[in-house]
Amino acid sequence: MAMAFLSQLNLQEILQTLSVLQWVPVYIFLGAIPIILIPYFLVFTKFWMVSVLALAWLAYDWNTHSQGGRRSAWVRNWTIWKYFRNYFPVMLVKTHDLSPRQNYIIASHPHGILPYGIFINFATETTGFARIFPAITPYIATLEGIFWIPIVREYVMSMGVCPVSELALKYLLTQKGSGNAVVIVVGGAAEALLCHPGASTVFLKQRKGFVKVALKTGAYLVPSYSFGQNEVHNQETFPEGTWKRFFQKTFQNTFKKILGLNFCTFHGRGLIRGSWGFLPFNHPITTVVGEPLPIPRIKKPNKETVDKYHALYINALRKLFDEHKVQYGLSETQELTIV
Repeated sequence: MAMAFLSQLNLQEILQTLSVLQWVPVYIFLGAIPIILIPYFLVFTKFWMVSVLALAWLAYDWNTHSQGGRRSAWVRNWTIWKYFRNYFPVMLVKTHDLSPRQNYIIASHPHGILPYGIFINFATETTGFARIFPAITPYIATLEGIFWIPIVREYVMSMGVCPVSELALKYLLTQKGSGNAVVIVVGGAAEALLCHPGASTVFLKQRKGFVKVALKTGAYLVPSYSFGQNEVHNQETFPEGTWKRFFQKTFQNTFKKILGLNFCTFHGRGLIRGSWGFLPFNHPITTVVGEPLPIPRIKKPNKETVDKYHALYINALRKLFDEHKVQYGLSETQELTIV
């Protein structure tokens, strides 16, 4: 298999495939190191002090991930991300300038099985975020549990990733000056189950927390849509009433209760194009960032105010989708479905 892989691809294709192949396993590997070695050193070896120091540093540094983290321009510009970008390829498109005098919440849709386009466009510089949006500092908000794991937290903080907690969001949007843009994948893991090729469905109707945070902080809301994100994997949802669907739902519900994540039954391509596997298909992903929606700062917004700006945001997202859908591969009749 390895020889067939090497013989049928040129060097660029090999590097692109490996750059994507390493993405998820690296997090698992980095997470396994402290989870296994800290208790092992603490209990079974004479190097218990290493574990104590690691835990002491974690306790001492506990608030850093909620206060902007430690981003690294070096990590964000690693060459590996260029190969990752070119695998699909991924592109970032600006429709309006973002003023550095404001802070922003960039609401990103759809989640996809895995948010490849969102990661490359906002957690790295390989598509030129700093050039396209000068003086704007992006932060991707994700599950806070990731920051409880030594090594992994350092790795994700270096790329400008922060927790999606209200504490971290308020800090970035009110206490760290202006020119900050927090990227929130509003639909979250629940939206991943809706991501099928040809579908344009976003989980947004009852997701209003990001609007409430915007009102409390005065951050402008910016819609963004990643065209092609749903095309890079095929997801299998078995028919209702079958034993396959029963086990699928049971596993998904159990997985969500334990880890807070939705497990998708999906597949893509293998190491060689045209083969079966779990790598994403080579399909272009274009993230289009829309026009900022001005939001007033209200200390305690009521339900009616939240609903008003939530509706305005939905209208802005629909407009962005309709204006660019044909250009990025969808039909004129394709509609954005909001559930």
